[in-house]
Amino acid sequence: MITTLDRMFFWTFLRSFLIVLVSLLSLFIVIDLFTHLDDFVNKAGGLSGSLQRITTYYMNRIPEWFDLLGIFVTLIAAAFSVSWIQRNNELLPLLSAGIPTRRAIRPILMGAALTLALGPLNQQYVIPEIADELMKQRDDPEGERAQVLMGAYDRSGIHIEGYAGYRKDKKVSRMSITFPESSPSGMIHMTAQEAFYIPKSDEPLSGGWMLVGTNPLSFEGPLPTNLVALSTGRFFLKVEDADFDAVCRGGSWYVHASITDLRNMLVDPEPRRRGKMAVLFHTRLTRPLVGALMVLLGVSVILWNPNRHVFISAGLCLAVAAVLGLFTLLSKYLGDQEILSAPMAAWLPIIVFGPPALVAFDSIHT
Repeated sequence: MITTLDRMFFWTFLRSFLIVLVSLLSLFIVIDLFTHLDDFVNKAGGLSGSLQRITTYYMNRIPEWFDLLGIFVTLIAAAFSVSWIQRNNELLPLLSAGIPTRRAIRPILMGAALTLALGPLNQQYVIPEIADELMKQRDDPEGERAQVLMGAYDRSGIHIEGYAGYRKDKKVSRMSITFPESSPSGMIHMTAQEAFYIPKSDEPLSGGWMLVGTNPLSFEGPLPTNLVALSTGRFFLKVEDADFDAVCRGGSWYVHASITDLRNMLVDPEPRRRGKMAVLFHTRLTRPLVGALMVLLGVSVILWNPNRHVFISAGLCLAVAAVLGLFTLLSKYLGDQEILSAPMAAWLPIIVFGPPALVAFDSIHT
């Protein structure tokens, strides 16, 4: 049964969450903007153009920063709400009426569960949609500058690399292509002075790379896999996975992928970074649980001793949360270095801190 006090505590938590979130995001934006102000000004468009670039850049960064701060904002909001209830002696009448402390703070825990659920939704639906914007540099919003390429494997076994990529024109200079042994021509190496990616459409020459200035200029025997000869030194390479984004994305591109895409990438023929992808995939699954344990531990520390000063309780709450957060980062690092398996790296913080969190919550003063 939901009571008036339940609604009051719930809205107290949500108000605290919004205040903390807006304050931290504003602080991030102000510090980052004044640190990199030169990257936005003194460019074409004058003042209005600079304001538009600033607005676009930081609006796209808000989901990324929320992904970084969401759990800690939830913890701070829960700790503040519980501390405020204690400070105003709002628990005493409830305890006198025979209502347990765990029942009294249930609306705050429900609010924490709601805000923790926003993290996976943000990772799954928001960040992947703006991944291209997150890859852009502050001083190059149009993607005109050359960027370092990481290369990629296509599902057909073709490996593609390049010297530099230009996001605006979807162009790669000095592309290198290696065809697999299963290709009709066998394993061969091919280069192109320039390569332009043509997105998929109804046209026959789409969904692949237009190669210009190739070496070799032609093939006497059978053509390699997915390669179409157009003229001397000019070919079209059909690809399934190795599009412009796959070839040009940076070393940590997969952190912006949804959990569905991560699962599909784990069976991708590209072996590089597969271990880190697996760790990230399992970490995505366990992250809401880690956040829930962090909230339970923090709230339990505050409620252990109702007579403790509010600032001391808040400090102990943050200290416990910091220990759990650092342990989570350590487990992820060990998983990335393949010292721990990917599932173990993700679940180890829950295995270690789960029982203490439940015991601490059960021993709350009532």
